[in-house]
Amino acid sequence: MATSESGSDQTSSALSDSFHTPYYCEENVYFLCKKLSASGTAAADGSDLFVVFISNEKKQTPLWNQKASKRADGVVLWDYHAICVQRKKEGDTPLLVWDLDSSLPYPSPLTSYVSETFQPSFQLFSEYQRFYRIVHAPIFLRYFASDRRHMKDSAGNWTAEPPKYEPIVAEDGTVHNLNEYNEIHAADVMTNAGDFLNAVFTERLGAVINENQLEEFFLKIP
Repeated sequence: MATSESGSDQTSSALSDSFHTPYYCEENVYFLCKKLSASGTAAADGSDLFVVFISNEKKQTPLWNQKASKRADGVVLWDYHAICVQRKKEGDTPLLVWDLDSSLPYPSPLTSYVSETFQPSFQLFSEYQRFYRIVHAPIFLRYFASDRRHMKDSAGNWTAEPPKYEPIVAEDGTVHNLNEYNEIHAADVMTNAGDFLNAVFTERLGAVINENQLEEFFLKIP
């Protein structure tokens, strides 16, 4: 006999099951932002949501507690990953992470997500150091586009089955700019808090920060 779910559990389950396509995290997070806003879980205009791309110059990004992992510790070496962070205006847990590929609770508080997914105490070689591109969701939803070319091999075959819906096209007609979001370099990191706060809320590609700045950034949002 099935156990009943609370309203919040049912909402989270529906948000995770309805549109997730493995290996298409950028499209998953695009529709997640729309669903969170439409369902009333987030602000109707998505103003409390942020898309975070995680990568580095070598496209070798270790994350723990990932559903795709075959290892006991759940680690996966992604070329890049994309998640949604919600900065709620009220409540006991104002910072939440929505990660459709994580085995952690969905959503998870930012602090525990960082601890369990990034394992800050684990000493990484420099080539695996993670960087974070943060984009305000309303801007991302207007400008992001992907024709999925990155998911085809040299012979034109899919490396992973694509979503059934049509590719995402930006409001301005752009058909592909995923590479502009997931190409992240150490030289792109902004160190001035005021500068990266402004960039996140005004720039199409947001701002790039390092791991030590991640929680600090979200705490500084007014």
